[in-house]
Amino acid sequence: MSWMKKCRMKKTGNLLSICVIAGIFSVFCGAAWAAPVVLYTSQPDEDVEGLLQAFNAKHSGVEVKFFRSGTEEVVSKVMAEKMTGEIQADVLLLADSVTFDVLKSAGVLEPYRSPELAEIPPSFVDKDGMYCGTKVLATVLLFNSDKVKTLPDSWKIMTDPAAKNDGFIASPLYSGAAAYQLGVLARTEGIGWAYYEGLKANGVSVGKGNGGVITAVAGGEKAYGLVVDYMALRAKLKGSPLDFAYPKEGVTVVTEPVALVKKESSKADARLFVDFVLSEEGQKLVSSQGYTPVRKGIAAPQGLKSVDELKILDFDPALLAREREQDKKKFVEIFQ
Repeated sequence: MSWMKKCRMKKTGNLLSICVIAGIFSVFCGAAWAAPVVLYTSQPDEDVEGLLQAFNAKHSGVEVKFFRSGTEEVVSKVMAEKMTGEIQADVLLLADSVTFDVLKSAGVLEPYRSPELAEIPPSFVDKDGMYCGTKVLATVLLFNSDKVKTLPDSWKIMTDPAAKNDGFIASPLYSGAAAYQLGVLARTEGIGWAYYEGLKANGVSVGKGNGGVITAVAGGEKAYGLVVDYMALRAKLKGSPLDFAYPKEGVTVVTEPVALVKKESSKADARLFVDFVLSEEGQKLVSSQGYTPVRKGIAAPQGLKSVDELKILDFDPALLAREREQDKKKFVEIFQ
């Protein structure tokens, strides 16, 4: 073999080696440098961790980091980031459709029609594809079963003189579910703003979030509270002296929608996360965590009512979104 041919073979071999090494380097560095998906949520920590664990079992190569707080604080963080630069979150998973209508109007959301939407009732999906509900959270009447022997069946138990100074509610300034409840009840015939004035007159206490309601009622500090159903059921199953009832007038319902954040370069991994939350596997996880799922064909956990069993009080979410800040101001004026 001539020395020229040997040289050519040597150069070819070296080039192949370089290409192989470069390819391997690219694969490993790409995995190492892939930016994580950032989730902003109002879900309890244990639920977020369970969701991420299930997601990673299916998509092991995708890292998800999360920030968790009350819905109103998360929204404030999002809007502050929008004003000062780019929003850090890629995905939002928060309390209610009104919150997402506010974010939609502010240009925060990116439309995405997940292939999983075929199994989600249209009533839970934004008409422009900006967000989709993931679960059903109904506000119920919580009561201490050691102190209360007659099952309450009306919102008005909280304004009854027999419950003077014995009620507790979450603040709509912190809790998205409480903010949605305020908007709907204030516009519901037979309830209205007079209900909130009655709560104040009856000495009802206002805490930060739903967890405070559970603590106050379970500890016997208060006899009654308003709280989302899954938290009431969860505390009851853990042995707290608590029970709950669905008001006969109907319930307000939040659906904890999920949505993508509008960014200069959207992430395929963020879409994978949304798909998983709405998938059959993701919705079975929702039910196993104690929530009523929105996906067709998946049962509610024992102890909660399904969507078909609920009498739902609602109102135009676009109007509620426009008037939410005014509603909060009026709430503050009433409760000082």
